[in-house]
Amino acid sequence: MTGVKIVGDVTVYENVSIGKNSIIYGPAVIGQPPRGRGEGELPLVIGGGAVIRPFTAIYAGNTIGEDFQTGQGVSIREHNKIGHSVSIGTHAILEYENVIGDFSRIHSGCFLEMVTLGRNVFVGPYTVFTDDPHPMNCPKWKECGGGALVGDFAKIGANCTLLPAVKIGRGALVGAGSVVTADIPEMMVAAGNPARVIKAVSDLTCRINAFERPYVWPPYEQDSQE
Repeated sequence: MTGVKIVGDVTVYENVSIGKNSIIYGPAVIGQPPRGRGEGELPLVIGGGAVIRPFTAIYAGNTIGEDFQTGQGVSIREHNKIGHSVSIGTHAILEYENVIGDFSRIHSGCFLEMVTLGRNVFVGPYTVFTDDPHPMNCPKWKECGGGALVGDFAKIGANCTLLPAVKIGRGALVGAGSVVTADIPEMMVAAGNPARVIKAVSDLTCRINAFERPYVWPPYEQDSQE
């Protein structure tokens, strides 16, 4: 791990690759073998420029892009694919089989399992993605459940709950505290319990009149151009 700075008590297991100009603050555990797997049996790849903060645990079996950041106390289980320039906030939990697109930001206290996030997705603090419609121990839970599918540039407010397998369209906005039980079309605003579409993103107004409307600045302005 040439070019990686380690500060404090950090455990790095076998078969771990971390790119240059990364820094890991201990205490932290990097490359923890998942249950039933031996040390080094699964690889862990983390790109260069990572900043991994104290009390983070990243399991083996993950692929993580460049310029990755965690807050404190982050837990990342196995079989996740995380893109470039992704930020995972303090005490967030990524269980297994998530796919996180480039430039996405997951704030503090979030929980994700089997979720797919596109590029430039914003997930507000303490948002929970559920993946099992019939807990506990339904033998077909992966077939009828699984996590949400969230399109590029979507924004999800704080304290939301998303039920299994819902689809959030590209550029959609989910209001804080919403419970999402059904799909939300692209470029629409939804809020409430259950969340319902209330307007289009293009109908939003800037509360301080600094812009014609929210999300006209890069990269969000690409929503209407691509």
